[in-house]
Amino acid sequence: MNGKTGMRREMEEHLKKVILPFWEGLADEKNGGYTGFVDFDLNRDENAVKGCILHSRILWFFSTAMRVLEDESLRPYADRAYRALLGMRDKENGGVFWSVTADFRPFDTTKHTYCQAFAIYGLSAYALATGSGEALEEAFKLFDVIEGRCRDEKGYLEAFKKDFSPESNEKLSENGVSASRTMNTLLHVTEGYTELYRATGDERVRKCLLEQLDIWERHMYNPALSRQEVFFGPDYQTLIDLTSYGHDIETSWLLDHTLDVLGDEGVTKRLRPKLESLAEAVAAEAFVPGKGTANEKERGKVDKKRVWWVQAESCLGYLNAWRHGMGEKYLDAARDQWDFILTRVWDRREGGEWFWYVTEDGEPAAEKPIVEPWKCPYHNGRMTLEVIGRREYENI
Repeated sequence: MNGKTGMRREMEEHLKKVILPFWEGLADEKNGGYTGFVDFDLNRDENAVKGCILHSRILWFFSTAMRVLEDESLRPYADRAYRALLGMRDKENGGVFWSVTADFRPFDTTKHTYCQAFAIYGLSAYALATGSGEALEEAFKLFDVIEGRCRDEKGYLEAFKKDFSPESNEKLSENGVSASRTMNTLLHVTEGYTELYRATGDERVRKCLLEQLDIWERHMYNPALSRQEVFFGPDYQTLIDLTSYGHDIETSWLLDHTLDVLGDEGVTKRLRPKLESLAEAVAAEAFVPGKGTANEKERGKVDKKRVWWVQAESCLGYLNAWRHGMGEKYLDAARDQWDFILTRVWDRREGGEWFWYVTEDGEPAAEKPIVEPWKCPYHNGRMTLEVIGRREYENI
């Protein structure tokens, strides 16, 4: 693999030989689900908590890989993740917990909108791959939870206690702020609903998607800076001067996917230029040929870490820009980004996957684990599956 020619072929090989085997090997044969923590030295903690975000993403990954690759041998891994996610439900109050113990007893009983959305995402992907009506029933239960208990008249809220009374939002707040609303949660509610709409064509879901795109356009997108604002107070007042390069490039293609699924020409015509402006700004400000894409910029200071998920999303975002006719330089950037992933971010140790982050010069961060509740096969697996599954990328 050299990242210069046959990028699609290389990604399929990387998916089949690196990413899939790594996560297949994390199946917890004793308790069910998947092992929740692997440290930098590739030591597994079989007693680690099991996160809803991690397992929802694993469910999406194996389900989508099964469907895109047309590989029925992946069904048991998707089934395992499905059963694990069902074990994270709160059958008394509704919704899914933030995490459970290794043997599926409630651990962190926070009900976060972000978790409900990712569970919908995974369940919908499982239904698309397997035809499971039960999975769609569970997805719609969570849809009703979000719409009935996790929002107000202005949009989507964040964190709740077990009984859905309000909770502080440390889990989705960073950079020294406590946010009442976040771009990140809205983005992934939209992502989950998009997958549910793909699976069902339900008009309630479509209506919500159009409303979410409107909230994004009015409150998240900053046309003056060609970026998204990240953390907000209750009335969408911005809390910090922060550019999240990773989220901006992810949004540039992920919301574009939502536009494709909705098929509303008017909305697409209005929003696509804004999404293209995000990709253009990230490529201009954060991408360095041969060195990947920077993480974020806070109050004018750039965090130059090359975080695993930012590299994967950047590759997809640059490809999507090229797909929409923004120029060959974006295809070149995607190929360069992929080469950086192969040479620096891919953990080539036996039994390795991807490092959490590397420095601008490509040195891996030994203080960060290889797997934990956020570190998953979602970003890198999705990058490969998106490229493999799109006809437009057949010849890259």
